[in-house]
Amino acid sequence: MDVVIDKISEIESAATSIMEHANEQKKAFANEMDERTAAFDAQLEQETEKEIEKLRAGMEIKMNQRLKKQRDELQEILKAMEKNFEVHHTQYAEELFNNMIKE
Repeated sequence: MDVVIDKISEIESAATSIMEHANEQKKAFANEMDERTAAFDAQLEQETEKEIEKLRAGMEIKMNQRLKKQRDELQEILKAMEKNFEVHHTQYAEELFNNMIKE
């Protein structure tokens, strides 16, 4: 009977040892997965920042091109208005004067 109890005790001790080893491996695996997850998150964040910066730079270039185009168009309009005024300023003054004395 003592032999059976000793064997059961040995089996129980071995089972406990196996369970402890399994728990240690489980913790090590969990730590490894946490590290991998953190590394993946960091890499993803870095790549996302690069893409956002690329998009931002592209949008800034487009915006500056639009602004330049609008400035150029505005300059053309102002030149046309000044030319029109130079050609017709006497006529405008006469019309304004006539409108003022009619009232």
